[in-house]
Amino acid sequence: MDHNHPLTDITATLAAAAGIDPAEVTPEMSIAGDLDIDSMTLLEVIVALEDQFGLLIPDDEWPRFATVGDLAAHLERAGVVAC
Repeated sequence: MDHNHPLTDITATLAAAAGIDPAEVTPEMSIAGDLDIDSMTLLEVIVALEDQFGLLIPDDEWPRFATVGDLAAHLERAGVVAC
């Protein structure tokens, strides 16, 4: 993963879950709408990101992740990535 671009790890994980090219994922994309990621798939994404970044994302935070950017901003606030 290219840690020089903080969104790379996040977009790669989301793109893999959505079955698309990571280059197509933008911060403005809706996780449910644009990426067609349902709640069960989002669970897999969250667990993968938790493992990758060594943090716990509380379940009550998940509904706030409407877009890729929302998820990235949460990880930035958690101090694991710099956007």
